[in-house]
Amino acid sequence: MSKTILEVKDVSVSFGDAHILDKVNIELKEGELVSLLGVSGSGKSTLFNVIAGLLKADNGRVILNGEDITNKPGKVSYMLQKDLLLPFRTIEDNVALPLIMKGMNKKEARETAASHFAEFGLEGREKKYPSQLSGGMRQRAALLRTYLFSQQVALLDEPFSALDTFTKSQIHDWYLDVMEKIKLSTLFVTHDIDEAILLSDRIYILSGKPGVIQKEIIIDEPRPRDNSFLLTERFLEYKREILSILQ
Repeated sequence: MSKTILEVKDVSVSFGDAHILDKVNIELKEGELVSLLGVSGSGKSTLFNVIAGLLKADNGRVILNGEDITNKPGKVSYMLQKDLLLPFRTIEDNVALPLIMKGMNKKEARETAASHFAEFGLEGREKKYPSQLSGGMRQRAALLRTYLFSQQVALLDEPFSALDTFTKSQIHDWYLDVMEKIKLSTLFVTHDIDEAILLSDRIYILSGKPGVIQKEIIIDEPRPRDNSFLLTERFLEYKREILSILQ
């Protein structure tokens, strides 16, 4: 049994009179990909901001490897929907940026970043600029930058939603492979039910106003799952269950 690496305990958030989250509890174990699934406005990104230490909750705690990191930014990696690569910097310098921000000199940061380019499928693209790469390659660079920021837990907020269906399928397979190789644990926000079922070990369904965890669903299928799984009766059972909760 993998140990729990991240715990969110009784987190509640309000903005003025608007109650956004109410006593949310989730956990992430080592090596897992766990999805947070819900409709727009259910509080998914708000919860991620709390976990990342960017937003102060009214109540609750965030625990990383036994350490209370509540309201402490910089402890976990956080990647938003857009890759946010700096257009005037090479891919090499974009990826090395978190290391430089932590105080590493530029030469060492570049060398450290370069050591991961092959496993992230970016070899040979070190000196290129973001505009010279495809959407899928830019996402790989952004994911590598995210990983270098913190190599334990990655928070991914709809990182693949802007990609076309074919590219998204390829990068799904690639990310799961890389995640296993580098022993990364991932908490993944999406509103795409198919994507959540295809990728996740477990799914937390967040819904309501305020947002609460309605149910945890275990996807008891071996990973990786190719697109043929989307056509199986088992997949449809998971999807029907999720839809019945969201509706």
